[in-house]
Amino acid sequence: MATSSPLPVNTGSAATGSPELYSPGSVFSWPELQAMAADGLLNQLYQRGYMLPGTAATPQLRARAASFAVPPAIRQRVVAGRMTAAWIYGCAGEPDRLALLVDATRRVSSLRSTRGCTLHEVRLGPFDVVSLGGLMVSSPLRTALDIALHVDSERAIPALRKMLARPELDVRLRLLTLAVEATPRVPHKRAALEILTALQPTPDG
Repeated sequence: MATSSPLPVNTGSAATGSPELYSPGSVFSWPELQAMAADGLLNQLYQRGYMLPGTAATPQLRARAASFAVPPAIRQRVVAGRMTAAWIYGCAGEPDRLALLVDATRRVSSLRSTRGCTLHEVRLGPFDVVSLGGLMVSSPLRTALDIALHVDSERAIPALRKMLARPELDVRLRLLTLAVEATPRVPHKRAALEILTALQPTPDG
């Protein structure tokens, strides 16, 4: 008797904004999800996050997949930023380690043991953070600013070029340049301005 191929039951919900994402839980274990991915029934999006073949990887889904790698106890205390946020927005490759921002007003010592993540103590303004897929993520402009200031040019320039090319992110080179110029004295500020200069359109387009 023929049987249909088993499909995973969604462990997310419409409330999370990611109904097509699956993670280890009460229905399937991680080894079972890995086995279904090996059989072609699922595609791995990031670490413990899986989706059905043909599902578009949206920023909400990437953020939700990244959230599975962040311990629930600290999930609301950190912000995905830098190249991790660029990946969430679809403008960079999958990160080996999540870059998590921690507001300077919070205690960082209790978060140091977070595995698979790199923590950065920063100051975050009220417009620097957005919520995507159950995870806090640095806004597109704050992401671009941090990448210009803290990421080497070899990785920063391609990511920033992609961010500037996406109208929905609303990152503009002139505004980004003003944001870098307005930043108090920090290391690599001159290098950041050189990166932005490299992104200026050439006369021949």
